[in-house]
Amino acid sequence: MHSAVLLIEFGSIILGLGLLGRFAARFRLSPIPLYLLAGLAFGEGGLLPLGASEEFVSIGAEIGVILLLLMLGLEYSAGDLVTNLKAHYPSGLVDGALNALPGAAAALLLGWGPVAAVVLAGVTWISSSGVIAKVLGDLGRVGNRETPVILSVLVLEDLAMAVYLPIVTALVAGAGLLAGSLTLAIALGAAGLVLFTAVRYGRLISRFVSSDDPEKLLLVVLGLTILVAGVAQQLQVSAAVGAFLVGIALSGEAAEGAHTLLSPLRDLFAAVFFVFFGLHTDPASIPPVLLPALALALVTAATKIATGYWAARRAGISPKGRWRTGGALVARGEFSIVIAGLAVSAGIEPSLGPLATAYVLILVILGPLTARYTEPLATRLTTRTNTPTTPRLAEPVGRDGA
Repeated sequence: MHSAVLLIEFGSIILGLGLLGRFAARFRLSPIPLYLLAGLAFGEGGLLPLGASEEFVSIGAEIGVILLLLMLGLEYSAGDLVTNLKAHYPSGLVDGALNALPGAAAALLLGWGPVAAVVLAGVTWISSSGVIAKVLGDLGRVGNRETPVILSVLVLEDLAMAVYLPIVTALVAGAGLLAGSLTLAIALGAAGLVLFTAVRYGRLISRFVSSDDPEKLLLVVLGLTILVAGVAQQLQVSAAVGAFLVGIALSGEAAEGAHTLLSPLRDLFAAVFFVFFGLHTDPASIPPVLLPALALALVTAATKIATGYWAARRAGISPKGRWRTGGALVARGEFSIVIAGLAVSAGIEPSLGPLATAYVLILVILGPLTARYTEPLATRLTTRTNTPTTPRLAEPVGRDGA
């Protein structure tokens, strides 16, 4: 009986997600806010709480995070990462300073303490690669001159995640300074080793993994990723970082084949992850944090636009392209929820989950709008400001002096 209820609940979740995804695609929206809202509707304090499938959804959510980071790693080769680090690290530093500090400051002002400040800094810092990539495609800007700048900022954020996630994992687990330093050292060592191995022996690894049979390729890549993620978690390093490093290590045909095969699985389990996060957020807890979330969203939307403008100017992009770069980077999404999820699971601050949910909902809706309208709006305002006012001609004076 229990298994029948589980199948009914989980089947209903998957069917509902599919319908929501189709609805979002029809109106060219990101499905992420709809998935979060679905989780809120069927979670704690929602319309129809789920019980039997919660544990199964939890496992699916964990796999979703692993696949998100794996697919992200598959997008870049180790050589690309090294090149981006050398060429664009100043943009990454500006990005971190402008966008992480507002989150940290907000947590401290709310009285949540230093650990919550580090977590909320990450939530406000990392843009959504998935949403931004979709928006660029929808707007036909993939070939624009500013697009490599946008991708460089996103790559640097993804690299920073490999260092940031182990720090957050150690902090939320309550590890002391020594244990936290050890965790970070292990993470950095693992990242460095994987990058070195990928640069030197990437072709050999890819040749070993590669197969003409899609079934074998899928099983080997998926099994290797979950195994490495498990070992990483056992070493107190984030499982997501382990998956990210596996993605970086693969290249060539193996990476392309794995990307094609795993994309549907990634989409499925990532959707389950967003639902799972929503399930553990009480809708009644969102209204009290809605104003802080809105204020934080507006501030960090402005700081992201400033980040993009600065990075594009540094790369020699025209003013219009600078505004387009800034507007495109505003959206937050999957990784903000991943970071917040670490703190929610550890019970760091009860209001952090609802605040992160409201914050992501606001910016995942606002992001596509800023990508589309920041440049024309800025151009119009700049043109008005710079247009010289034409002096009025003096009225002709009549003979009578009137």
